Amino acid sequence: MRLQGKVAVITGAGSGMGRAMANLFAAEGAKIVAAEWNETTLAEVVAEVKAAGGEIAGVQGNVADQGDCERIIDDAVAQFGKVDVLCNNAGVMDLNAGAAEMDNAIWERCLGINLTGPMYLTRKAIPVMKAAGGGSIINTASVAGVGGGAAGCAYTVSKHGIIGLTKNTAFRYCQEGIRCNAIVAGAVETNIMQSVDPTKMDPTGIARSQTWYAAIPGQLKATDIANLALFFASDESKMVNGACVPADAGWTSA
Repeated sequence: MRLQGKVAVITGAGSGMGRAMANLFAAEGAKIVAAEWNETTLAEVVAEVKAAGGEIAGVQGNVADQGDCERIIDDAVAQFGKVDVLCNNAGVMDLNAGAAEMDNAIWERCLGINLTGPMYLTRKAIPVMKAAGGGSIINTASVAGVGGGAAGCAYTVSKHGIIGLTKNTAFRYCQEGIRCNAIVAGAVETNIMQSVDPTKMDPTGIARSQTWYAAIPGQLKATDIANLALFFASDESKMVNGACVPADAGWTSA
């Protein structure tokens, strides 16, 4: 029970990596606050965790909204008294468009969910964690945060930004008991592409990215990412702070 007694807030908990984290963390003893915009998938993960004997509370909300982010953390404190772990996992894809083809709505959506939301949640959670003596923040980044070939401009910028948020948070609050690390995820079997309309993908951007996609050594499972998140959430990683760890089967090792 590596997370016994800990309270973990997980965004994007209704599917993919977030759902895997919720189930794994609960099995390891954590009390889960599952945050998700989709009420159907939120109900599903809450039912799954409870059926397995875990303790979980669901919170419906949009992480791009500051009020919803603050309510997620407030609900966690109201339900369980504290927050030990924050997994900023919710994310959406873009349309593989470059800057010249960029649609404002896609830019704002990607930056709002993938970057601004994690900042809102981090900002709200840090005082709560400090009051309890510390905590661990885990950001789901991407190979798009360390290179330019994996996606379009909006997604790439948002994931580069989450790397910056991770490093600054780690440096700024390391003396106050707060750790912040990022998982640089590669090709993972999730439903993130359902967040965009495939008929609106930029064909030139897709064709350009295919040259890099050809180097993917293999796809990971959502549970692979959850296992790494578990390490960051547990006290086993208490001296790991500001790390941006690739989980990409070696895709970016060249």
